[in-house]
Amino acid sequence: MDIDARGPRFGAALTTVVLAVVLITGSFWLLAWQTLAFALGAAGGVGRSPYGWLFRKAVRARIGPPTEFETPEPPRFAQAVGLVFAGVGLVGFGLGPEWLGLAATGAALAAAFLNAAFGYCLGCEMYLLVRRVAVRAQ
Repeated sequence: MDIDARGPRFGAALTTVVLAVVLITGSFWLLAWQTLAFALGAAGGVGRSPYGWLFRKAVRARIGPPTEFETPEPPRFAQAVGLVFAGVGLVGFGLGPEWLGLAATGAALAAAFLNAAFGYCLGCEMYLLVRRVAVRAQ
């Protein structure tokens, strides 16, 4: 079943704010929260993430019915990619080196910002590329 295309973009906007605060403060625990949000989105789809829940409960009713839909697999894959970067960031902030945490968090922030500001989902594009390569390999 297709999803409201505005939901993942809303989640990306919140993710952008959270990751920016992580970079400013170096907060391991805030990055742990974002990692959990990515994990829930990767495991159950973006609708199961905390940001997806917030979009459904607090935002969607106020902005009207969706006019654009997308398949859930690319945003779910993007959540998995974000999970990897956030996990690497946790390792860097928790065990060192700190530059690893900063770099991984910065990369995740850049991808989230692209989606939030311009509607360009880097993880979704990676998903489509992987699918094309997989089809050609068969």
